[in-house]
Amino acid sequence: MRTSTYDISPLILDRHSPRAMSGEELTDKDLMPLFEAARWAPSSYNNQPWRFIYAKRGSKQWQTFVSLLTEFNQAWATKAAVLVVTISRKDFEYNSKPSRTHAFDTGAAWENLAIEGCKRGLVVHGMEGFDYDKAQKVLKIPAGYEVMMMIAIGKKGDKKKLPADLQKMEEPNDRKPLKDIIMEGRFKG
Repeated sequence: MRTSTYDISPLILDRHSPRAMSGEELTDKDLMPLFEAARWAPSSYNNQPWRFIYAKRGSKQWQTFVSLLTEFNQAWATKAAVLVVTISRKDFEYNSKPSRTHAFDTGAAWENLAIEGCKRGLVVHGMEGFDYDKAQKVLKIPAGYEVMMMIAIGKKGDKKKLPADLQKMEEPNDRKPLKDIIMEGRFKG
């Protein structure tokens, strides 16, 4: 059980990234509220640079998304109901000038998606382990967008069905102490 230093929402404290998924499909009624939550994230100038490209298990695009994953992530993420590639527009729509906060804003949208999934009892696991260049090419993502991450979404599964080394990683992990991540007045390394 996680414990916070200060009282915070249990939804934030309980959110973690398990890997055990059942392989069951999700309906649009299950999935779309997660994207809706992402839609409401804050962003600089209300630019909303995030875009989510997804494939459902069993769709004709599924194997394309699976082929993007590293071997390590293929060992468990193929039991997801949905795989998502998250991208971010690098400039502002209103003036086409570079947005320094596009990745930060897209991260806020991802967090909204993850928290909504957790609230609904789903597994939502963000991943860095995939081929970014291949994703850009095979998903026909324009040059003005940066590939940020992949997400595996599904219903909870039995962790005993994971490879032994991954079973140990299923418990929520801790975080650095608050004193290690905040600094008053100036940087203190």
